[in-house]
Amino acid sequence: AFKNLVDQGWTDALRKLYPAQTIYTFFDYFRNAYSRNAGLRIDHFLLSPHLSQRLKAAGVNHDVRGWEKTSDHVPVWIELKD
Repeated sequence: AFKNLVDQGWTDALRKLYPAQTIYTFFDYFRNAYSRNAGLRIDHFLLSPHLSQRLKAAGVNHDVRGWEKTSDHVPVWIELKD
């Protein structure tokens, strides 16, 4: 399903800027995944062709996952040019 969206012209913002980097956005609590850096990438920003041209920066804030009583997902963010 995700590939179909990309094939339709949507751009994965993180992958556009970091094509070869391993990126995780979810770390399971039950398997102590965060401390083992054994996550999954299940959170995405998909940009239309117009917005893709405006992509300035994108990232994942992994350190938040190490906080006490936090979500099993980490914040994913993008910055667009005006």
